[in-house]
Amino acid sequence: MSTRKNDLIMLTPARLKLARQRRQLTAAALARELGVSARSVSDFEHGRRAPTTDELAALARVLGFPVEFFTAAEPAELTEDVVSFRARAKLPARRRAGALAAGRLAIEFNAFLERRFLLPSADVPMIAAGDPSAAADAVREHWDLGSKPAPNLVHLLEAHGVRVFSLGVDHTEVDAFSFWHDAVPYVFLNTAKSAEDGRFDAAHELGHLVLHGGDRPLAGVDVEAEADAFASAMLMPDVDVLTYVPEDPSRDQVLRASPRWRVSPLALTRRLRELRQVGDDVYRTLCAELARADAGGDARESSQLLAKVFRALREQGVTPHELAAELLLSTQELNSIVFGLVVTALPGSGLRLPSGRGAHLRLV
Repeated sequence: MSTRKNDLIMLTPARLKLARQRRQLTAAALARELGVSARSVSDFEHGRRAPTTDELAALARVLGFPVEFFTAAEPAELTEDVVSFRARAKLPARRRAGALAAGRLAIEFNAFLERRFLLPSADVPMIAAGDPSAAADAVREHWDLGSKPAPNLVHLLEAHGVRVFSLGVDHTEVDAFSFWHDAVPYVFLNTAKSAEDGRFDAAHELGHLVLHGGDRPLAGVDVEAEADAFASAMLMPDVDVLTYVPEDPSRDQVLRASPRWRVSPLALTRRLRELRQVGDDVYRTLCAELARADAGGDARESSQLLAKVFRALREQGVTPHELAAELLLSTQELNSIVFGLVVTALPGSGLRLPSGRGAHLRLV
């Protein structure tokens, strides 16, 4: 690439739009940050004009991506209609666009990983119609979970081929979301939530992948309620709950029981109501009393697969900076989607990333 000031650069317009959306900026807001007209940004994004070297450097600086990011091949496609966003109508368009941009970066990162490691293949059954609780039972049977409490949800999803990523601090308004892309299931989790809520979110998004990953749901179907019902049954199987929790339990009994399934006391109370283990009066009383209870202090579930990936790369002499450079990202950007597992370090000795297949990552 020439470095002369007025040389024009062959920009990939879709990458500029992706970077802008990742920063949750409108074209007008980006133009103000750059000190140029909105027309200039529009011309770049629609391929009507190529930026000069200096203009591209300014874009890279403002948007926080390496210059090489903007001239790489077309990015992965991901449209909003295939993504599950909770309370979609209440989520501002720029927040949705920013989350979608994170998803597209994760797709590219996954492609990088699959070129170098043998990752678990997708083993998530699709059950397009039927009762969500029955669907959860079917998944439990398919995954040989029986009726015991579900293990670490993030590890469980990853072991069955779901690629699990995190939402950075700039996406606190997005609870979680999921989608299928090229037959690979993805889940994004909000790390600002409690351990119990994050676990429920993971099961909720699994519900979307199972129940709504194929054809679009029928009109009038409340997909969020279905995913909640699936998550409740997935985390708290009826036989186990009915065995360990008495009818119309007290507040203290619920508080003592909820850690068994690593769910919030309110989530257990709702499950008890679904199973008719509490009456309406007891349910209302429990909800009022538990709303004032202290939240649990358990550590959030994180990615086992990504931790193994970074460990393997580190053993091969690859630094975080080198990995981020290979992905055309900053270490901060990469860190935001991988649960903060990338440790920022000083630049290494220039070792090349491994080519071909690497270690077989086996989750146990």
